[in-house]
Amino acid sequence: MSVQGSIVIGGGAFAGLALALALRQGLGPEIPVIVADPAFSTRPSRDPRATAIVAACRRLFEAIGAWDDVRGEAQPILDMVVTDSKLEDATRPVFLNFAGDVAPGEPFAHMVENRRLIDALVVRAEAEGIDLRATTVVSYDGRSDGIDVTLGDGSVIAASLLVAADGARSRLRERAGIVTHGWEYDQSGIVVTVGHERDHEGRAEEHFLPAGPFAILPLSGKRSSLVWTERRAEAARIIGLSDEEFHSELEQRFGLHLGEVKVLDKPRAFPLSYFVARSFVAERLALVGDAAHVIHPIAGQGLNMGLKDVAALAEVVVDAARLGMDLGAADVLERYQRWRRFDTMAMGVATNSLNFLFSNQSTLLRTVRDIGLGLVDRAPPLKNLFIRQAAGLTGEVPRLLKGEAL
Repeated sequence: MSVQGSIVIGGGAFAGLALALALRQGLGPEIPVIVADPAFSTRPSRDPRATAIVAACRRLFEAIGAWDDVRGEAQPILDMVVTDSKLEDATRPVFLNFAGDVAPGEPFAHMVENRRLIDALVVRAEAEGIDLRATTVVSYDGRSDGIDVTLGDGSVIAASLLVAADGARSRLRERAGIVTHGWEYDQSGIVVTVGHERDHEGRAEEHFLPAGPFAILPLSGKRSSLVWTERRAEAARIIGLSDEEFHSELEQRFGLHLGEVKVLDKPRAFPLSYFVARSFVAERLALVGDAAHVIHPIAGQGLNMGLKDVAALAEVVVDAARLGMDLGAADVLERYQRWRRFDTMAMGVATNSLNFLFSNQSTLLRTVRDIGLGLVDRAPPLKNLFIRQAAGLTGEVPRLLKGEAL
């Protein structure tokens, strides 16, 4: 099979599917979009995690027609409190409180269960005529006027552009010879969903403890998603405990403010790391999402950074098509890289700094950060700036993140 001028996306998670929908919207059906991912053979999705979708990225999902399918299950974050304490402290004083909308009636973020959003994106992609292949991209060879992409099902697609959306261990990035720089943290994130007696009322909580942040993120109903950071050895110990022992560790950190807590799924631990690809592009290849960068979850921005990649790349490619340019030309892809790489590096520096500042036993650093949190809490203009930054609404914002169709 040979389809001239196609765009092939390797990887069908959030970034790959959102990009496919954005490109179909902006380019129309004349330019075929193919998404290859073996996970398409396993439906519905079984991903147990949940994600905070910031306002800008919610606007993207609205613009590509996917938000209505998850709106009823999305829990708006109406309020967020930040505390800083030791595990054994009897109380956890609130140093920072974020409340309010980025615009009237628009919360700065929503919590959505991953499996529901992935399934909604798949259904929308099928409805839009996007070619979803339950296979992988196994190889590719560049030509002067295109790139030949070979899939695991034996088909060869003559494309203009290949997009690597195949995750942190991207084989497409590796095949292109793009190296990464970064490091592993001696930390793992324990992820688990819990139920509780009392309503969270849309409040998110981030408790900074010496081992790392313990985040309580509200889900629909009387449920919350926890992202619980510990040293790797301690995380392995905790998830290996009996149900009763795990509940004791959980309750010590969660507290009793929402009543009795019940674990609703199996706790899982994910090792944390940081890396950025030295280049986001190669000949007729663009990296998006975790294939381009992985950051610490302390600010909850990992997926949202990937969706910013999607919005920028889609806009660059659609603009090029309207100007009659080659969609995979070097100058087109370089515009994407200029747009996204500096912002990604800046967010990486910020999350590394936050992790260093908050994940330690230093009394001096604790005093410094608590003074800083208190000053921010008492300065509404600065607090509003942080809210807009967290919501993805500062800097050079792509059109999709403003809710504008391409």
